[in-house]
Amino acid sequence: MPLLQPLAPDIWLADGPSVPFLGVPFPTRMAVVRLRNGDLWIWSPIALTTELRWTLNEHGRVRHLVSPNKLHHLALGDWQREWPEAHLYASPGLPKRRTDLRFDVELGDDPVPAWSGEIDHVVFRGSFAMDEVVFFHPASSTILFTDLIQKFDPTSLKGWRLAFMRLDGLVGPRGSTPREWRLSFWNRGAARQSLATVLSWKPERLVIAHGVCVLENGTEAVRQSFRWLRA
Repeated sequence: MPLLQPLAPDIWLADGPSVPFLGVPFPTRMAVVRLRNGDLWIWSPIALTTELRWTLNEHGRVRHLVSPNKLHHLALGDWQREWPEAHLYASPGLPKRRTDLRFDVELGDDPVPAWSGEIDHVVFRGSFAMDEVVFFHPASSTILFTDLIQKFDPTSLKGWRLAFMRLDGLVGPRGSTPREWRLSFWNRGAARQSLATVLSWKPERLVIAHGVCVLENGTEAVRQSFRWLRA
């Protein structure tokens, strides 16, 4: 399997090592988009290896490093040191957590000129705990979710870990948002407005950082993943 797995023209996925969280191994995944000018836009950078660095340099110029939420930041320092000329985009709240990094932009809902017209985004609001930035690549009809949607393969977990993740609603095709995170959405109106924006994009593909991606009927997969929000 190639290090960068092609999803559609000018968009690739790459899987990284698992990261332990609450005793459960969370797989990591990043997406790479090549913009029209040849620059590479990197969503949720995974652990940087020599092979990955060489492969990326063969595909284009790494110029945009994007943190989708304030939990996905562990590898950012290595990437910024490797490509100091790249712009680093922070998810809401991350600059206060990672004061050691030099961020160029803290993302809001305004378009980013460097990739406006090629990648859309919206801050999924409504939670007092964390805002996640959701991205959409219209050319491939691909939507990118990080932790708001998780669909773990049941064969990848055993014992109490599988039971725990099932209880949290994160296993199999009906995987969704962690139950404890759902409870933090006190402003359901803002969350529903964010969801409406996401659904208006009508994505065909759903790419997630943790679990199995959905490559057909992505809009319906997103809708079902947020059934808890419509209740």
